[in-house]
Amino acid sequence: METESPLPLTADTKQLAQQTVFPILFTISFAHLINDMLQSVIPSIYPLIKGEFHLTFAQVGLIAFTYQIVASILQPFVGFYTDRKPRPFSLPVGMGLTLTGLLIASMASSYYTILVAVGFIGLGSSIFHPESSRVAHLASGGRKGLAQSIFQLGGNAGSAIGPLLAAIIIAPYGQFNVIWFCIAAFVGILVLLQIGKWYRDRLAYNAKNKTTHSEYHNHNLSRKRVMFSLAVLLVLIFSKFFYLSSITSYYTFFLIHKFHLTIQHSQVYLFLFLGAVAAGTVIGGPLGDRFGRKYIIWISILGVAPFTMLLPYVPLFWTAVLSVVIGLILSSAFSAILVYATDLVPGKVGLIAGLFFGLAFGMGGLGSAVLGKVADMTSIEYVFKICAFLPLIGIFTAFLPNIEHKKKL
Repeated sequence: METESPLPLTADTKQLAQQTVFPILFTISFAHLINDMLQSVIPSIYPLIKGEFHLTFAQVGLIAFTYQIVASILQPFVGFYTDRKPRPFSLPVGMGLTLTGLLIASMASSYYTILVAVGFIGLGSSIFHPESSRVAHLASGGRKGLAQSIFQLGGNAGSAIGPLLAAIIIAPYGQFNVIWFCIAAFVGILVLLQIGKWYRDRLAYNAKNKTTHSEYHNHNLSRKRVMFSLAVLLVLIFSKFFYLSSITSYYTFFLIHKFHLTIQHSQVYLFLFLGAVAAGTVIGGPLGDRFGRKYIIWISILGVAPFTMLLPYVPLFWTAVLSVVIGLILSSAFSAILVYATDLVPGKVGLIAGLFFGLAFGMGGLGSAVLGKVADMTSIEYVFKICAFLPLIGIFTAFLPNIEHKKKL
């Protein structure tokens, strides 16, 4: 007895399997925008929380550490599990956990309740990123750098919008107004339910037609060389995200301390930086597809060093200009690093996405905690002076093998 195909073999479904599915890429990018916008709300109100609960910089760093370490520890395990057993409808569940964290944060009356709230938000992130990265991979049609850039664009745009909305909605009126962001989380749940349906149908189609995912590359590298190359990529992720944590967690404090800006004005400058990060993400992926990801990694991490070294010493106008330049250049690396890693270990998109997103969150959390302690012991300006040297670690890109050919798209 013949079994009916879970997704009929029509011209439309064949096209979906072989070409870039832009409606899905832009939809999952929008969901990423909502997810990361909600996550960026908490760092955006650090100055408010610090004043309200009379916290030290080290305690502020511990809030970031709690959120990011929960996400970083769980993401590789989520990715490893879903490589074997994909769970399309885990995406709205993750957004539901973020919604729970926001509700708790809006009504938190103590420092420890804030830690619980950010723990829920971190848990939601640990589920969202590995599975949504797989959706982008499935919809890429082989243009993986472009797909990752579109996906990352949403996340970076959300991270940029979050502080601006926090400055408008939360900073003038108080902590309880975090609750308004729960509306966005509910919209995200509805969007991810629709993505989950497409994801489920695509998996069913691929299972029925195994030729649709014959995109793996044979790079002829030994297991030892692959592991070494992954280690190099993780070192580069450390450099990138440890530096980024100095900006996302402490840039507003730096501007307030050095240039005597208000909290709201400092959030506008943070928005400019994060907007540049979003723009740089769009550029990095397609350029990696066209010219080779190793070259983009070189330029993105090592190439930003002169600008990071200048940043702590210039007046306000040039601080804003340099932060935009740094955001543009540094952000172009992540899509290239992630796709390069999936080419090194084909067929393990969830594990690689979980590992690299997890390390990104972990480095951000560790960076926030360590740099907060350094700021308490020295000054916030000193933090930016020592972090300026982190991009020099980009020299390790020289140890990466050439595993790809240039593509003209």
